[in-house]
Amino acid sequence: MSHSFEDLEVLPELVETLAAEGLEEPTEFQRAAVPIMRRGNNLLGGAGPGAGTLVAYGVALLERTEAGAGQPGALVVTATSEAATALAESLGRLALATGHAVAALGGTWALPERADVLFGTAQNLRAAVDGSQLSFESVQSVVVDGASAIEAATGLEPVSSLFEYLTPGIQRIVFGLPVTEAVESFVAAHVSKAVQVPPRPVSDEPTPKSTSRGELRFRITPEDKVEGLLRLIAELFEENARHVLIYCRSEDRVADVADFLALHGYLAGAPGDESLPLWLSVAPLEAREALAQLASTDGIQIVSLDCPPDMDTLDRRHGGGGEGTVVLVSREVPHFRDTARRAGYGVRPLPPPPSVVEGQVAELRQRLVDVAKREDLAPHFLILEPLLERFSAQELAAAALALLSRPAPAVGESSPAAKARAEKATGTDGWTRLFVSIGEMEGVNPGSLLGTLAGESGVDGSHFGKIEIRDTFSLVEVRPSEAETVIKAVNGLSIRGRSTRVDYDRGAGSKGSKPANRGGARPRPR
Repeated sequence: MSHSFEDLEVLPELVETLAAEGLEEPTEFQRAAVPIMRRGNNLLGGAGPGAGTLVAYGVALLERTEAGAGQPGALVVTATSEAATALAESLGRLALATGHAVAALGGTWALPERADVLFGTAQNLRAAVDGSQLSFESVQSVVVDGASAIEAATGLEPVSSLFEYLTPGIQRIVFGLPVTEAVESFVAAHVSKAVQVPPRPVSDEPTPKSTSRGELRFRITPEDKVEGLLRLIAELFEENARHVLIYCRSEDRVADVADFLALHGYLAGAPGDESLPLWLSVAPLEAREALAQLASTDGIQIVSLDCPPDMDTLDRRHGGGGEGTVVLVSREVPHFRDTARRAGYGVRPLPPPPSVVEGQVAELRQRLVDVAKREDLAPHFLILEPLLERFSAQELAAAALALLSRPAPAVGESSPAAKARAEKATGTDGWTRLFVSIGEMEGVNPGSLLGTLAGESGVDGSHFGKIEIRDTFSLVEVRPSEAETVIKAVNGLSIRGRSTRVDYDRGAGSKGSKPANRGGARPRPR
């Protein structure tokens, strides 16, 4: 087994740069995929951000692509221009060691058409070629990063069209999690002899039933996880935690986190030090040995600040007992769910604390007191009784608070175009079906999404019908009279740290059809 990037025979200058970034040991996926890609083979990677996909294909591209050629030798296709820019910036830090130029279309980059490795959406890349701004003559490798996200955002047809512009024999690499039927069909049509990592299970062998190892919580945070860590720590201590053990990916990361925590008044030390509330570690086995020496491990909360890249890491960190929470950015959720499932853990999202402006707290509390004292609440008990089987009283109270704190927006006249879209978005039994560009990977469930949509729009929850949560989007049925109100109130708002698109579902015309041409912002893969 390869325990270092040197063992994978990665260029020494890249090994040094990776170490400076705190990446010294390859992930399970990188160990399997890097040798395949370095040899120039085609690959289908059933992996996403959190498994180390960017470093995996980045190392291979930088080793196989000529530097300074004046035109792209490698292309990386992404779901959005924002993802292209973020990924190009990350790979660009590695490329400084090899002298490669990295750029992205759709952002503020100098001469992207002359970059050695070029990122962009399929539409932007094709438009640049059609406009004679870009040449594919020297392209030897193409990577599709986040095929399932591209499928949900625009469908895979633009990528198929882009592939027609490329030389048939070049290296083709596709990453997607989950690997959907559409992704598999795309690979079968455009990526010959692709090696699948991890390997596809043999269909005629029974799938072993994994023993449940317990449940892990996950908290979705903005890009700066350390900022989000402060709030999580405060919540855990409010839950009567005695100590919080925080796992990081490297010693450099530990030092940075310790400095940040100290700046905010939290002192951290090595696991097992009873005099300190916070413990930091990069070595799970050593940390577990230290905890085993304690008289009691009650009240110890375990947090992974960096997403566990594989099953072994996850089990080493969280398999020794204690309540566990993993801090994620939204794009890491599919990888975490898949890793936890294969390791035998159940997962559930840890909702963020309600964000209410401090000046409104007293007013909102008083309004709740007034309603509780003056109004007959018995009819409302009948509404809540079936919901109490699915949600806790606290969750329903929070949803009610969201409704109370948001005034209903004025309802305007629908445009002819909107009326036409609404007619095509008919759901079951006369409902109108809406597309919402967040899904399971952002940690939403039907209850939380209903609370958000109802709270932001002021539309009563009884006016919503069936809610389907998919991996990267959701389908929500609403009364036709309220559809425009929901769209106008929620479209463009930030939900779970992402700008959310809400519109009539364009894929509702036929039973079982999949939404197409969604557009909107998608999670950034890495």
